[in-house]
Amino acid sequence: MKNITQLISIIIPVFNESESIGYLLDEVLNVIKDNNYNCELIVVNDGSRDNTSTVLDQLTIKIKELSVISLRKNYGQTAAMAAGFDNSKGEIVITLDGDLQNDPNDIPKLISYINSGYDLVCGWRYERKDKLLNRRIPSKIANKLIANVTGLKLHDYGCSLKAFKKEIVDDIKLYGELHRFLPVLANIEGAKIKEIEVNHRSRQYGSSKYGIDRTFRVLMDLLTVWFMTKFLTRPMYGFGFVGIISILISLGMTFYLFVLKTLGQDIGNRPMLMFALILGIAGVQLFSFGLLGELLMRTYHESQNRPIYRVRKIQSNSKE
Repeated sequence: MKNITQLISIIIPVFNESESIGYLLDEVLNVIKDNNYNCELIVVNDGSRDNTSTVLDQLTIKIKELSVISLRKNYGQTAAMAAGFDNSKGEIVITLDGDLQNDPNDIPKLISYINSGYDLVCGWRYERKDKLLNRRIPSKIANKLIANVTGLKLHDYGCSLKAFKKEIVDDIKLYGELHRFLPVLANIEGAKIKEIEVNHRSRQYGSSKYGIDRTFRVLMDLLTVWFMTKFLTRPMYGFGFVGIISILISLGMTFYLFVLKTLGQDIGNRPMLMFALILGIAGVQLFSFGLLGELLMRTYHESQNRPIYRVRKIQSNSKE
C-alpha cells in the first residue's frame, strides 16, 4: 500500500550536467506520479561551470517539487550530498547521480525495502556499463579492499543510488571523500543495511568527473574510516596498545644491553641501543596520543550531546 503522506526527499548532486538533468528530472517525476509519492526534489549544483545553473533556473519555474541548492564553488560530491542531507525534510532520503546512469525506476524498490524495516538500502550496479579498465576494474578492487578493511560486505560501495531513513542521515557527518563510505558510516551507527541489484545505464551526455587521482583520496579516507570503525569511542585501544608493546620491547632490549654491560661488553656502538631508544620514545608518544584521543573523544561526545549508542526501539507493556 502506497503512503502518500510519507514525505520522500530525492537528492541529486550535479556538476556540469546541463544536458542530462532535464531528462533525469522528467524520469523522476514520472516515477513519483506513477507511484503517487509525496516528494521533494533537491538538486545540488556543485559549482557547475557550464549551462547547468541556467537550466535549473528554468526547471524550478516548471517543477513545483524542485528546490535547487547552488554551492559557491565546486566542493566535490561529498559536500554536495551533505548540503542535500542538511536541507532535506523527508522521512526517507533517496540519492542518485545526475548523469542518467542511475535508473529512477529503481526508486520504488528501494523505498519498499526501507518501509519493510531497513535503515539503508544500497544499489548494486550488477551489470555496470562503464569502461572496463579505468572504471570497472579499479572499482572492483576498491570494493574488495573496503569490504575487507571495514568488515561490511557489499559488492558496490560507489553506487550513488541509495535510500536512507532520515534518522540515519542525521547521525552521519560527511567530509573528505566519505560519500563512498556512507554504508560503513551508517553501519557504525548501527543501521540495518540491505544491498539490492539496480539497473545501470551508459553515460549519454558529458564525461565522467572521476580520475585516477581520486584513488589516493579514497585510500586516505579508507584509513580514516577503518580507524573510526575500530576505535571511534576507544582510541586508547589503538594507540595505547601499540605504545605499550613498543615500551615493553624497548625495556626488554634495554635490560638485555644492561646485562651485557655488567658483563664488561661494550654496548655504545650497538644498533640495538639506538633501536631501543627509538622504540621507547615512540611508545611513550603513542600512549600519549591514545590518552589525548580519549580526552578529545569524551569532549566531542559531551559537547555535541552525542550518545555512544543508538536505540532502534523501546517496547513496554506498562499500563501507566
